[in-house]
Amino acid sequence: MKEKANIASLFDHIADTYDRLNHLLSLNIDRYWRRKSVKQLSACESLLDVAVGTADLSIEIARQQKAEKIVGVDISEEMMQIGRKKIEQKKLSHRITLLAGNALQLPFEDNAFDAVACAYGVRNFSNLEQGLGEMWRVLKPGGQLLVLEFSYPKNPLVRRLYDTYFTRILPKIGKWVSKDKTAYTYLCQSVKNFIWGEEMTRKLAEIGFQTPEYRPLTFGITTIYTARK
Repeated sequence: MKEKANIASLFDHIADTYDRLNHLLSLNIDRYWRRKSVKQLSACESLLDVAVGTADLSIEIARQQKAEKIVGVDISEEMMQIGRKKIEQKKLSHRITLLAGNALQLPFEDNAFDAVACAYGVRNFSNLEQGLGEMWRVLKPGGQLLVLEFSYPKNPLVRRLYDTYFTRILPKIGKWVSKDKTAYTYLCQSVKNFIWGEEMTRKLAEIGFQTPEYRPLTFGITTIYTARK
């Protein structure tokens, strides 16, 4: 599989099992990670959720009353179809709208949103600088950025255990449940090859974001990044 070239079709293919596998493989800790990250946001009028997927982050943002209107964009229509059903079931259709869109060319005007969020999507950008630059562009001056992304534990013992789970166990479970031979192998590779921590905050600063900060969760398995425009 060409690296990141077939992201849309990859996620379309695993859409039906994506939520179930996320909860299973993280032992449901992913729900806690989203709740914790959303608490970092101040309440605002408009928010863009980039790489919205099945809309778990958008739904949590609405649940915590952090944005009046939420727009989610994604390149995977199958993932968003599942997201729309969840939004409808929770009677949030009047607050959350999902649209097809490429993170590298967001279909919005400059300074359009009070906040921009992205959960577990930035590592899939084929051009990280361009994707982050688009997020900066559509943010209003002073607007909030929230990014939740996988990272690697610094503790050597935890890192070794995590690496064993991530490279040997997770891909096998992912293949068994999703029936996809490559999706969860790609997931592991994308996490191992992605920047995190201070390197990520430096990248945000290079793009133009102000006061970028990071906060590791659960031994550093995942990290919350915040910044302002």
